[in-house]
Amino acid sequence: MRKPRTFRELLDRLHNDQSGAVSLETILIIGAIAMPILIFLLKYGWPKIKNYFNNSLDNLQNSSNAVTNGS
Repeated sequence: MRKPRTFRELLDRLHNDQSGAVSLETILIIGAIAMPILIFLLKYGWPKIKNYFNNSLDNLQNSSNAVTNGS
């Protein structure tokens, strides 16, 4: 592989290089599939998840208080 002599040759070589196209296309497809799933989870699933963890933390705190107080 020869070294490009000018910036224009470097840009031409970069523009014609197809070696990373498949990887980029795969990443874009995965992103297009994952984005709606993440939006759905954040919009509809997050309140349920947050309530679940808050209730669990409250139960843990109550149990900890009961053990500390000897009840």
